[in-house]
Amino acid sequence: MTPAEILAAIEEVARVHIGFTGSLRPEMRMVEDLELDSLKALTLALEVENRFRICLDPALEATIETVGDLVNAVGQLLADRDD
Repeated sequence: MTPAEILAAIEEVARVHIGFTGSLRPEMRMVEDLELDSLKALTLALEVENRFRICLDPALEATIETVGDLVNAVGQLLADRDD
């Protein structure tokens, strides 16, 4: 999957599961710009895992600050899975 495809899928997950409206951009900060509280952050993480059939390691999750970081993490996990 391309980064644009991953971003679009994450945007869809955010709309359906946490009620996000608008367009996601890679530079958007997860907490500040998306206004994710702990419950919304957990919901988003779980639903992204379900959507892509991956597992976000807690250590990896701790490094994700922006939407772009999440896109990159998902892309790397998908690439690792497909190898």
